[in-house]
Amino acid sequence: MRFPLRPATFAVVMLLSLMTARAESLYEIAVKDIDGKAATLAPHRGRVLLIVNVASECGYTPQYTGLQALFAKYEAQGLTVLGFPCNQFGGQEPGTNAEIKNFCSSKFT
Repeated sequence: MRFPLRPATFAVVMLLSLMTARAESLYEIAVKDIDGKAATLAPHRGRVLLIVNVASECGYTPQYTGLQALFAKYEAQGLTVLGFPCNQFGGQEPGTNAEIKNFCSSKFT
C-alpha cells in the first residue's frame, strides 16, 4: 500500500482523525495549556492552525526560530502556530511545563 503522505505525516493525520472521532470538530478537542489549565482549540476558530510537536532538547530545536518567523510573517493573515511539547521521543523534552514556558518565552517571543 502506498501513502501519498510521508509516514510521520500519515501518523499525525491518523492521530488527529482518532482524536476528532470523539469531538464534533477540531475546535472541541480537549487540551491543556502550558499552565495545565483545561482548554479547547475553540479560541482559534477561523484561523489557519499549524500544530507542531516540539521538544526543546531535540536536534530540530532550531525549528523554533523558523516557526517564530513564520508566525510573525503570516499572523496578520490568520496563522496561529500551536506547539505541543512532547517527551515521548527519546526524552527530548524533560522539563516541567514551567521550564518549557520559560525556555520558549525567553528565546522566542
